[in-house]
Amino acid sequence: MNKNFLTLGIETSCDDTGVAVLKGEREILAELLSSQIKDHANFGGVVPEFAARKHLENILPLISAALSKANINFKDLNLIAVTRGPGLMGSLMVGVMTARALAQAWGVDIVGVNHLEGHMFAPLVDLQADELRPPFLSLIVSGGHTQIILVKEFGDYKLLGETRDDAAGEAYDKAARVLGLPYPGGPEIDRLAAKGDAKAFDFPVPLKNTREIEFSFSGLKTALLWRVKKLQAENIELDEKILCDLCASFQASVTAALIAKVKLAVKLTGIKNIAVSGGVAANSALRDALINLRGVKAYLPKFSRCTDNAVMIAMAGKNNFDRGVKSDLNLAPDPALNI
Repeated sequence: MNKNFLTLGIETSCDDTGVAVLKGEREILAELLSSQIKDHANFGGVVPEFAARKHLENILPLISAALSKANINFKDLNLIAVTRGPGLMGSLMVGVMTARALAQAWGVDIVGVNHLEGHMFAPLVDLQADELRPPFLSLIVSGGHTQIILVKEFGDYKLLGETRDDAAGEAYDKAARVLGLPYPGGPEIDRLAAKGDAKAFDFPVPLKNTREIEFSFSGLKTALLWRVKKLQAENIELDEKILCDLCASFQASVTAALIAKVKLAVKLTGIKNIAVSGGVAANSALRDALINLRGVKAYLPKFSRCTDNAVMIAMAGKNNFDRGVKSDLNLAPDPALNI
């Protein structure tokens, strides 16, 4: 194993431009991220064409800054790892085409990384090499995905179950819109929920008792919408107390739905180690519930690694390369790529 192996990671699957330089398997020499949250906040969500244009503006300056911060030259690089999907086509195009051009110009190997596989590696970045090894379960809870995956070995994955409709993060954003809260909705609901009573409103826990590993959050969002309409019809003002109670009750239902299926996955597989990733992995209620889940060891990423980042892409790319996986210069983005 070459401990001096240098990987440039590039992440542009949605609205965050991420660049990182990784030495060996886990040593981070540089990690930069340009967020577009403020750019899209006025629209209440991500505008794909706008996101792609912002990636075009940000990616080359970020790569240059990352190499400078890592105190290396492009000639020192051994690998470029780039997200090839899933994600927004325009955003993926920027990252993949940039990586292809640099790989050809610099004479460096390239690996196209599945964004979902990247998320699997997010909790591993800050662990010791042997602290978590396959087999383990991976819970990915983000704005675009809610899945539980069995990691048999790195590169050998089985999808145990996923959402039928909205992802958990998407449900948070839609719920925030119903409540008149700013985008992104997850952090705002989490903040207000901390001051609310989770038992104030009786929201359903979707698919809690089914025998399948599956999720659904569309109905929960609708239940919240109708409860708000009912309060308004009764001329009850959505003051801070009621708003906090609504957030706490909604969040409790989302968390209960996720935990129910984690328990089911553990029961069906007998595997008690679970790595958690994605934007919703930063949610305080979910983190507390996982930490306190009896008989299960949850590995949670740092808050900075819950959302999309280039470190997890670099680490996943390096792992792929070590397993003999390489891409050619015809690498194409795949917005519908699955695990």
